[in-house]
This record gives sequence, C-alpha cells and structure tokens, in this order.
Amino acid sequence: MNTTLHDTLLEEALRLFQTKGIADLSIEQIMSALDVSAPTFREMFRGKEDLVMQTMQHDIARQRREHTQLFEQVPTPVGRLLSLLEFGIRDLRKVKAPQYFSDLIQHHPQAWAMGLQHLDDYSYPQIQGLLNDGVVQKQFRGDINIALVSKIIIEMISLVLNEKIFPANRYDVAEVFRSVYLYYVRGLCTEEGIKAAAAYFSRM
Repeated sequence: MNTTLHDTLLEEALRLFQTKGIADLSIEQIMSALDVSAPTFREMFRGKEDLVMQTMQHDIARQRREHTQLFEQVPTPVGRLLSLLEFGIRDLRKVKAPQYFSDLIQHHPQAWAMGLQHLDDYSYPQIQGLLNDGVVQKQFRGDINIALVSKIIIEMISLVLNEKIFPANRYDVAEVFRSVYLYYVRGLCTEEGIKAAAAYFSRM
C-alpha cells in the first residue's frame, strides 16, 4: 500500500465529509471526489464505513502529534489548555457541513464511539494533568475539584454538539465552543493565571 497516497486520501476524505456531510455521499461520489479508481479504493478501504473509521483514526493521530508539538512550544499549563481550545476552535471552523456531526452520530456510531473513547482515554487525563500543574503553579485556583472540572470540560463537548440545544442552522458551532469554554476557563484562573493567559484571551 502507498502510505503517502493513503494518508492523502484520508485527509481529503475528511475535508470532503466536513464540507458535504457523510450520509448523502455514495461510494461512487466519494471516489470521484477523491479522484481515485475503484480498484485502488478497494485496496485501501473495505467500504464507506471503513473509510469513515480510518478517517477518524487518522484525525485523532494528527491531533495527538499537534499536541506533542504544542507542549514543546508552550511552557505554562494555562497556555497549554487555552492553546488546546484554540486548536479545537480552529478544527470546528473547518466543518462547513452542518450535518457532519449528526451524520457521524446517527449513521456511523462506531466512528463516533471511537472519538468519544479518545476523549475518555486521552483528553480527560490530559486536561486533568494540566489543571493539576496549573494549581501547583498557582495559575488555576487551588479550590477547584480537578477531577470534576476535567469531567465538566469533556462533557461540555456534548453540549456544544447537541443539535437540539444549538441547531447548526442557527448557531456556529465554533462560536458556541468558544463562548462555552473561554469564559469557563477564565473563571478557573487566578489573577496570575489571567495575566499569563492575557494574550490568549484577547485573541480567542
């Protein structure tokens, strides 16, 4: 298998799904949009469901690589947490199809479950560690319940993506994400933390 072609197809497929949605695209339309022949497609993917699953896996791996690079560049816990939120806002702004998340949830529950598992296994302990470091460095308030706040931050993702509360035809999901998280994180900060994160708050 051509790894470079495989990665390129996954990246293009993600952009396609985020632009057009998933459910309404046939395999033929997907292959045409990706400009790939049927034999080549079948060599790499068992079908549409497998493509969606691999796309999710590829994007999760991309996020983890970006986070590793970010942590090498940003030294403070509050800066790291707010940078993660910036990354989240940036990624959500790439989603142009309002039905993208509902398509995942309704039509590709295995891929959606993989994303949720990533939050539990990776994002939750990551946030918990940042909060703990921030409390030690007096950037986050010392009276916060770290485990509970970490859980709230993760669960607020479900709130942001809940179509019944924030229908995509009325609300920009990236702006909802920003509004929910920015003020919440600011409330966790000490005065020292707010000063350390001033540049982040001003540009988010």
